[in-house]
Amino acid sequence: MDLKIGKATPKDSKYVEKLEVLFPDLPKRNDIFGSLQKAKFDVSGLTTEQMLRKDQKTIYRQGVKVAISAIYMDLEAFLQRSNLLADLHAFCQAHSYDVLVAMTIFFNTHNEPVRQLAIFCPHVALQTTICEVLERSHSPPLKLTPASSTHPNLHAYLQGNTQVSRKKLLPLLQEALSAYFDSMKIPSGQPETADVSREQVDKELDRASNSLISGLSQDEEDPPLPPTPMNSLVDECPLDQGLPKLSAEAVFEKCSQISLSQSTTASLSKK
Repeated sequence: MDLKIGKATPKDSKYVEKLEVLFPDLPKRNDIFGSLQKAKFDVSGLTTEQMLRKDQKTIYRQGVKVAISAIYMDLEAFLQRSNLLADLHAFCQAHSYDVLVAMTIFFNTHNEPVRQLAIFCPHVALQTTICEVLERSHSPPLKLTPASSTHPNLHAYLQGNTQVSRKKLLPLLQEALSAYFDSMKIPSGQPETADVSREQVDKELDRASNSLISGLSQDEEDPPLPPTPMNSLVDECPLDQGLPKLSAEAVFEKCSQISLSQSTTASLSKK
């Protein structure tokens, strides 16, 4: 519920406080949050693929598929996993992903959130465009600092602006894909050169698109991932008009009705 993390809103805090008043016997808020966080960040025993699919979103545009996975551990520790690059390549190939963006998050010793980014992409032009868009972004500013990486297909960053969550990163990735496809075309009105004609560029674009979506049919058998629930109450939510009015008498009466219904059903089944 810390507003500094960038997920909770004042409305969230308002309703949590009301729930705490209605149910005073609940454990303390920090204790509940601590238990949930511990379970969420426990990735022990998971393979690299399981970690990538644990909390993942996908965007698709003009034949290019981008996977964005939340990784609940330090990026340095993640990059040191055994056979990581082979696992990333196999993951992208198995699910026809052209780009894999891993956004890591963990809390330091001062209980402050730390975010990092890793972009894995074997297509040089596509990877370069994505990295440039993210590095130059001012709305929102990511404040990226390059981190060491031992493989040309993998670019890693420290993210200075920890309030930019994956939800806020998605529009930037869409913008990067638009910039990539724009860079593959000759601007309208520009004369064609003797060395490169519009027809040749179109062929190169088609060839690049075909290579990016090779094996696309493999992913058709994969079950769709469930959508990530919203963290905040929205204006159209039924609770937006206030919590339902409940009393101890109403709850007791409802329980009595359920008990009576079950007793009647049991009696009829014996007959």
